[in-house]
Amino acid sequence: MNTTNTALALESVRKVYGSGDGAVTALDGVTVTLRRASFTAVMGPSGSGKSTFLHCAAGLDKPTSGRVLLGGTDLTGLRETALTGLRRDRIGFVFQAYNLLPSLTVRQNITLPARLAGRQLDPRWLREIVERVGIADRLDHRPSELSGGQQQRVAIARALVGKPEVLLADEPTGALDTRTGRQVLDLLRGVVDTLGQTVLMVTHDPVAASAAHSVLFLADGKLAGELVRPTPERVAERMTHLGEW
Repeated sequence: MNTTNTALALESVRKVYGSGDGAVTALDGVTVTLRRASFTAVMGPSGSGKSTFLHCAAGLDKPTSGRVLLGGTDLTGLRETALTGLRRDRIGFVFQAYNLLPSLTVRQNITLPARLAGRQLDPRWLREIVERVGIADRLDHRPSELSGGQQQRVAIARALVGKPEVLLADEPTGALDTRTGRQVLDLLRGVVDTLGQTVLMVTHDPVAASAAHSVLFLADGKLAGELVRPTPERVAERMTHLGEW
């Protein structure tokens, strides 16, 4: 496989939890390739394997069979210490719940992963990121002094400041109102289109999914299609066929 333009790839990934009669197949032979500088959403009915897909892509879960490649690195053969370092240095994470430390300032929250890794951050890059996400005037505030949308912007800045190869977002607008959620989605699309960031986002919201370049659909642990240049209406229609609504 040509890895020069590939940010992340899952090759025939199968994930089974448990054994014997109690075995549950969460992913069943999923093959996906994400190009660099692409924004991909993942959708599917409850229990379709979305969380397992994200966990395998992040190296948090090891596939039962198949391979996960980050750039040219095969995650499936790595020991846990190597995986921990890889997640810290090469993958950014954004969650529904922000996961900010309340006792730290915005600046300290953003720079914490680099400090823990003993890495120096380029101050110009830090300034560019905080300006891009719209929190340059909030760096000395604590999370409790920010709105939900501002806290999520801090979380995105924290994920981006390490220049990850892939940013993984799990329901990043799930706790936000519609208008704020739209702003966060526009921000994610913007860092893809202008910075060349690669984003993989799990969501249940057709409007959120429509911010992506393409949407992957999962059903019963299998890939059930892809929608390029999605609109909320087309995403909702496809989900209806998968039995979600």
